[in-house]
Amino acid sequence: MSVALDQTSKVSSRRAQSVLTSPLALLAAAVVIVFLLLIVPLRLPVGPMYWDVFIYYDAANRIFDGQVPINDFFVPVGPLGYYLFAGWVALFPNGHPVLLAHWSLLAITAPAMAAIVWHVDQRSRFTAFALLIPFLIFALLPFNTREMYTYPGSDGFGIYNRQACQMLYVLVAAFTFVRDRRLLVGLIAICMGSLFFLKITGFLAAGMICAYALIAGRVTLRDALIVAVVFMAIIAGMEVSSGMVDRYVDDILMLISLNSGSLLPRILQASSLSFGIVGSAGTLVLVLLWSDWRRLGMQPVEKSSVLTCDSLWLAVVLTAGILYETQNTGSQAFIFLWPVLLAILLKTSRIANKPALVLIISALVAAAALPPAIRIIERTARTYLGAIKNVAMDQRNLKTLGVLNMRPDVEARTDHMMRFYPEHGKLYEELADINELPTPLLYSDFDFQIGYLRGVDTAIDSIREIETKADIRFDTIMSLNFVNPFPWLMERSAPLHVAIGADPGRAVPPPGPQEEQAVADTDLVLLPTCPPTANNKILYTLYEPALTKHRRIKLDACYDAFIHPKFDTVLGPDIIPTN
Repeated sequence: MSVALDQTSKVSSRRAQSVLTSPLALLAAAVVIVFLLLIVPLRLPVGPMYWDVFIYYDAANRIFDGQVPINDFFVPVGPLGYYLFAGWVALFPNGHPVLLAHWSLLAITAPAMAAIVWHVDQRSRFTAFALLIPFLIFALLPFNTREMYTYPGSDGFGIYNRQACQMLYVLVAAFTFVRDRRLLVGLIAICMGSLFFLKITGFLAAGMICAYALIAGRVTLRDALIVAVVFMAIIAGMEVSSGMVDRYVDDILMLISLNSGSLLPRILQASSLSFGIVGSAGTLVLVLLWSDWRRLGMQPVEKSSVLTCDSLWLAVVLTAGILYETQNTGSQAFIFLWPVLLAILLKTSRIANKPALVLIISALVAAAALPPAIRIIERTARTYLGAIKNVAMDQRNLKTLGVLNMRPDVEARTDHMMRFYPEHGKLYEELADINELPTPLLYSDFDFQIGYLRGVDTAIDSIREIETKADIRFDTIMSLNFVNPFPWLMERSAPLHVAIGADPGRAVPPPGPQEEQAVADTDLVLLPTCPPTANNKILYTLYEPALTKHRRIKLDACYDAFIHPKFDTVLGPDIIPTN
């Protein structure tokens, strides 16, 4: 009896140890760490184009107000990312903006990867970990694979680009390693539905991969039809419930018209920016094609055998990646090559009698797979270790948007520039007149990002001073700028129909009657002047016809304000803030 109990205890112990050392345990631990880090207000270093993350707060604030993306305001990408972010902000109000935005997609990718690694773990624990660990590097570390500035800092931009890359990683991993029909169909439907509402160019890249998977027999026609039916059911449900899909397609066509241009230069740019990865993966395709040609040439083969070759599968995924990157600035470029590269690496044991070929394939796999992970790990270490001597940003009204630190020299330069801008406004106005920035890297400059936040902080004080003196409240606030954090920070509303992420020429359609009426009805419209820029001038020109009845005042040194005429009798003719 004691022997039987002892054996049972050993079996239970081995099972418990197996569970604790499984890929699922690692994934669960990572998710728990994410939750813990979002509970406390971490102070992160400022980064280039940090203000991109403010777009998510603008969207979340509108969603909390009852506005529906696409229907009620123009969005530069799909609505899914904004809904996910709004949900995570509600759960973790103290979470840092960069971390919240980057990690919000885990609500979809973590369960999907859990299903994949659970399925793969039943055949090979090594392969399951080999899929999971790179995914966690990309999903947990909030950095792009390419630096946009010389100083290390948090990447608050390109978030939806790298989230689409992570969804593509899940999709390619499913096609490459999932053998269960029902699981594969479910994963494809989840990935395609998510990518459609996340970023349309990611959806198109995934469509290319799915089309080849069907042709090559990685998925049957029946399963493809099931996926299509499920996807169309999702689309139909969204259209019937909100009318969003039809407008979404219209917005996509509008964005295409605003961003029209030759595709070839964009392909060359995307390839050159990641030349090491593209060159290595492309060379690997050629080596594998030569190897497959020699192997298949020695025996009669069917067309399906040729199409299932790893060389062609890698070529398709690589091409999809290049096309996707033609539309991106910040991204985690080509991370979804890894599942295919892993499958190729695992098969090299079959040609162990050709050590030279094994060495070449292994070297090319490493050259294509390692750079994204190494760059992100390196950037993470450089950013956070380098922040030890950083100084905290002082702020009064910025909530978590201002929980930042910076190098002392950035703080000193910001102090200088915030005094310089108002004194030399004419110079910057003349630059804006010729459609030039003071420097092409203005929006990447850390001092600009900190200066912008300081300007917002002071403007909120100025607005509240007016409201207190006149006993009024500006319920709707708009900013003639790329971002509009004021409604979120002041717990107000943003006007309907106005674009978020207002980049004129790329993501701001010409305003129609709806937009003009919404702007005309807005209580307070703000124009930043530290410094005046061409984009802000263009936005003012676009909306100027709707502001003819608003009263323009100098709010403070860095902001002009347009006040709705309904406040004229309360404010009087000489209302000017004291600061």
